[in-house]
Amino acid sequence: MPATTTPDRGRERLELRDLRRSFGSFNALDGIDLTIEPGEFIALLGPSGCGKSTALNCIAGLLALTGGEIRLGGARIDQLEPERRGFGMVFQSYALFPHMNVRKNVGFGLAMQGIRGAEANRRIQDALGLVRLESQAEKLPGQLSGGQQQRVAIARAVVIRPPVVLMDEPLSNLDAKLRLEMRADIRGIHDQIGSTTIYVTHDQDEALSMADRIVVMSEGRIEQIGTPQELYQRPDNLTVADFMGFRTRIPGRVVSVAGSEAELDIEGGRVRATVRGAIRPGDAATLSVRPEDLVATPGEGIPATVESMEYRGRAWFGLASAPDGTRLYFRSGEALPRGAATTLTPTPGSALVFGEARA
Repeated sequence: MPATTTPDRGRERLELRDLRRSFGSFNALDGIDLTIEPGEFIALLGPSGCGKSTALNCIAGLLALTGGEIRLGGARIDQLEPERRGFGMVFQSYALFPHMNVRKNVGFGLAMQGIRGAEANRRIQDALGLVRLESQAEKLPGQLSGGQQQRVAIARAVVIRPPVVLMDEPLSNLDAKLRLEMRADIRGIHDQIGSTTIYVTHDQDEALSMADRIVVMSEGRIEQIGTPQELYQRPDNLTVADFMGFRTRIPGRVVSVAGSEAELDIEGGRVRATVRGAIRPGDAATLSVRPEDLVATPGEGIPATVESMEYRGRAWFGLASAPDGTRLYFRSGEALPRGAATTLTPTPGSALVFGEARA
């Protein structure tokens, strides 16, 4: 399969410098600094309203900046119209032309660039092959499944040989099985075409499975940038930990600190956790742990009362409450009755402790 991007444009660094975007008194982007290396797959991860889609639209040129600048290959591009930036864009809603067949949808950007005839046909055929839709070329979008329509949107984005492909939650309208399939397809296409990809999502699994680096955003700012492994294992704060699956947060007090490990008193129970940030004995702190790593066990641990249980194939997962009312998500080898008293203990090395207020 021929590459669908040119080597020169596909190997340019994209720089966001102090990016700002305000809507009246609301700062949707509050000073974003990010350097994206040529050919990287970057995921912008965060909750609704955190600024990730605003950042993507600013990069695309669909929203003007309030402050800062965007540079591609050292040249400033934030004052260029969207079509002059030459980026490919994949929307959540597909945004296909319903009256055009697949071939014409894919070739629309080429026609706008004045590329027609044999060159256009060759590029369209290459792009359809990339997304495995050669046999669907004459169909209308309404005759395709959701996954096929999204593949058409991807082919249309990459056929113009963009230096950067921008994707705004492209899988959110698909069912769970299709989302899994499309993750692998999108990453595979990225690897083949060589363009930089910036992918917006609120789904940590998508970000972890596809990205070279993840940018976690909150309230218009960047919280942490790192590889999937770095963010999964070593989140910098509770906001990032939450997006890396650390659902259970429990207030406690630091009893002792030895190197990177601390012992905490939580509701009269003692637990050990890996230190994130500066803490000292006597400090109030927050324990953060994933549900699969907080286990119902007899003996010493966090006292809790079971509220509900559900079976997930290999184990039971439950919701319990600590004496102060804190909700605790945990794993168990057996179903526990509602109202049962239990103790919950993090598996060794799985829990983190942050010396900051509980969010």
